[in-house]
Amino acid sequence: MSHLIATVSKIESCDSLNIVNFECKGQTLSMMSLDLVSAIKVGTKVRLVTKPSHIAVAKEFSGDISYSNQLSCTIESMENGQLLSSLKLNFFGTIIESIITLNSSKRMDLKVGDKVTAFIKASELSIGEILND
Repeated sequence: MSHLIATVSKIESCDSLNIVNFECKGQTLSMMSLDLVSAIKVGTKVRLVTKPSHIAVAKEFSGDISYSNQLSCTIESMENGQLLSSLKLNFFGTIIESIITLNSSKRMDLKVGDKVTAFIKASELSIGEILND
């Protein structure tokens, strides 16, 4: 799992659907949730989690895309297997992992040090833990 420490900045609700915004290292992240515990309020510090297979990567991205969460990262390290590539991405000092196909990694000519954009759908981000200061 990839982890990001963030603070709840906004909560929008309609019926049982919630869109929760977070501040994380100067960027706004969004999460879609059907169940939101009452302890989650604006100002709550949390550990966000997502699976490495839920983090897409783009190199030299420009344009619009429906992914709510777009993180500017640098490839810190990468391991190529027979079918998959595991990328360690540096997001302002926090390392997150993305797993993509080896074919995609080769097609994009990804290398350590490349600047990439990591994409996480709002439905693929969740709160792993409420952090108490």
